[in-house]
Amino acid sequence: MTLSTKDFHPLLSPPFQMTFHSPAKINLWLRILGKREDGFHEVHTRLCRLALGDTVAVEHLGAGTSVRLTCSEPAVPLDESNLAMKALRAFERRTGRTSSWRIHLEKKIPAGAGLGGGSGNAATVLKACNELTGSPLTLAELIELGGQIGSDVPCFQLDTPAADGAGRGEQVTPVDFPWQLPLVLIKPPFPIPTPWAYKRWADSQEIPGVLYTPQICPWGEMVNDLERPVFEKHRLLPSLKMWLLEQAETRAALMSGSGSTMFAVAETAAQAATLAEKARERVGETAWIQTTQTGG
Repeated sequence: MTLSTKDFHPLLSPPFQMTFHSPAKINLWLRILGKREDGFHEVHTRLCRLALGDTVAVEHLGAGTSVRLTCSEPAVPLDESNLAMKALRAFERRTGRTSSWRIHLEKKIPAGAGLGGGSGNAATVLKACNELTGSPLTLAELIELGGQIGSDVPCFQLDTPAADGAGRGEQVTPVDFPWQLPLVLIKPPFPIPTPWAYKRWADSQEIPGVLYTPQICPWGEMVNDLERPVFEKHRLLPSLKMWLLEQAETRAALMSGSGSTMFAVAETAAQAATLAEKARERVGETAWIQTTQTGG
């Protein structure tokens, strides 16, 4: 969440505005260890921030209770179900402070993609609200509050290239990640609800001929246990993964989070661009395809 002075939205102006880069993420690995007594799943995952991201502008208007949330993407809900709104409300409850706010989301991360767009926005809003009101909460308190909003939110509150998540994701550890990996992201024209994928994990089966075992890489073993339930229903995704692994430009390929984004690690940025063009020819214009790199 890098602070920027750029004012991209005409409604928002200094000195009460903060504008942040809200990065996307991929899961380099995601292991499910079992279901917990609270209904969530115990996981071990590594989230890696990307250069690709949304831009979030937050303006503190002072006394009052009015909140205006706007977004560049018409399909994004602007009511209390939006994670950015949930973050603001959680901050108000924890601090006992209510104010008037304006929040604008400039979206580049697609929804339902497994790239953490909503979670990153929530973490950004928590940080902005805290800084614009004199930092009443510590980082540890913000991380704990973020865990109440969503399992990926705490990792986004660490300004490190990567972070490990444990528990249901709320137990976070910063990770030194020196690699800048060239990536191709491919999201088919359908979202996958995260709760749906976790609910079907225990009873799902592997598809013969599809690689699920860990891919050994210098930065760790790449594996995603949620591929099993998601691939079982959405057969385009295992086909896409195996196609990516067959390409000369690909070092490794995996589904990010609960999907539906598949990503491939390439050797160089030029090879990532070549692979993206090949993917466009294969999956057509209805898919969202983007090149980027780790290190947001």
